[in-house]
Amino acid sequence: MKCEICRFGGLKLCGFLKPGRRRALFAFKDFIILLRYMLIRLFQENTIMTLHRPGNVDDLVWLRRMLFALSELSHDLAVVFPVHPRTQQCIADLGLEALSNGHLRLLEPKPYLEFLGLQWKATLVITDSGGVQEETSFLGVPCLTMRENTERPITLTNGTNVLVGRDIASLQAEIRKILSGEKKNVTPIPLWDGHAAERIADVILRAF
Repeated sequence: MKCEICRFGGLKLCGFLKPGRRRALFAFKDFIILLRYMLIRLFQENTIMTLHRPGNVDDLVWLRRMLFALSELSHDLAVVFPVHPRTQQCIADLGLEALSNGHLRLLEPKPYLEFLGLQWKATLVITDSGGVQEETSFLGVPCLTMRENTERPITLTNGTNVLVGRDIASLQAEIRKILSGEKKNVTPIPLWDGHAAERIADVILRAF
């Protein structure tokens, strides 16, 4: 059998782009959840935050500095932070649960569609998640990634993603750029067109 490398594109995006799949993906209750976040966005700009990688959250000195930086940011822009269980424990170890207030909201982890709704209408997203880098680039939402590297380099070259590493000063500088209206030049990402599943099916059918 001939070995061949095939490029299919972003498979998860098929559910976003295909109307039939959207109807199957979004039950009525999910639609109501997403609508709620759209309405919230009309009246309040916000930042979505997610951190879970051990290299970040297990460093309690760094995590303390990060949480206080988020608290400071929340005076200008509401911060919504669905907290991963690992991160919850680290925040508890620091005794900083009380930082959660009306402007910096530390929430329980959210189901996928609800979290997608949060991202969808965010002013910006701060993350160390690989999947979130893809989702924000697809949604056109500025993404600041608290990592030194990424497995999704195309989100840097074509998408909305910017690597800031673990440098909180760099994070704050990028946030100021976004809030001042400065945005990256974003170009369409090849094969992120909603047809990845069809391309996969075509290859399988040809092979067998």
